[in-house]
Amino acid sequence: MAELAPGLVTIFGGSGFVGAQVARAMARRGWRIRIAVRKPALAHELRMAGDVGQVQLTLCDITKKEDVVAALQGADAAINLVGILYETGGRKFDALHVDGSRNIAEAAAAAGVKQLVQMSALGADANSDAAYARTKGEAEQAVRAAFPGAIVVRPSVIFGSEDQFLNRFGNMASRMPVMPVVEGNSRLQPVHVMDVAEAIARATVDTRFSGETFELGGPTVWTMKEIIDYVLAETGRSRMAVALPTIAAKAIASLAQIPAAIGLTPALTVDQVKMLGTDNVVAEGAKGFADLGIEPTGMKAIAEGYLWRYRDGGQYAAVTA
Repeated sequence: MAELAPGLVTIFGGSGFVGAQVARAMARRGWRIRIAVRKPALAHELRMAGDVGQVQLTLCDITKKEDVVAALQGADAAINLVGILYETGGRKFDALHVDGSRNIAEAAAAAGVKQLVQMSALGADANSDAAYARTKGEAEQAVRAAFPGAIVVRPSVIFGSEDQFLNRFGNMASRMPVMPVVEGNSRLQPVHVMDVAEAIARATVDTRFSGETFELGGPTVWTMKEIIDYVLAETGRSRMAVALPTIAAKAIASLAQIPAAIGLTPALTVDQVKMLGTDNVVAEGAKGFADLGIEPTGMKAIAEGYLWRYRDGGQYAAVTA
């Protein structure tokens, strides 16, 4: 292993669901952490991710080149975790995924950063009809053009106690009389957030991985219908799972995106419906967890530890799944 000596790592988007765990993983390795985020005041708890003084916060909007240059000053490594699942009035896929990633890669190359990790997503494709997948694919191209040795990490859908995946289904199961299922036969390979964070940390500190792409999927492939059934069983909810035709799902998603304009989280987006039309699993022969020396954690081993909150009676439910 050709490991970088601990230095300073700038983590863009380090206050998010994945970023908080990446910060902790890098701190454990003795690195100094600079969390570059738009709203540092909302990420103050991350100062506890390491020893006293090991983690600092800095204001950074990745769409502003001068912010990115300042955030990378003196950095030995950089990790870009910035991403959005849906657009709002002021946050657009092209600006954040493509332009922002390009800004980071160009500034990292100019600053002499030794290692750059770009978090993408399984299904990233510059030719995709889905704006999320298209811009993630274009971001990969932009980063590699500016920083050829960049490492790309593509996780499948990520689960964990604060996720927007199983928690969303659990909330739906507790509130809705039926559970709509979109593209029930589509296959996913859910991956635990801690495993993704550990993979990113290992890739960041090992120079052997420069220029590589890693596809990260959990140990089990699930269909969407199987995931819905699992959530219903784990939450103890008797709900009929009803297949929703794609055309109807897109129509509903179009209306559901309206709240995003005022900052509310949409229940479903047209992009998500489009992406569910194709499998979200690791490609055969792709490098992944095994190449990083990680054995991924199964979803069942973790999810029962937080889906109880959606049972009737919560942790005091008379009958547990």
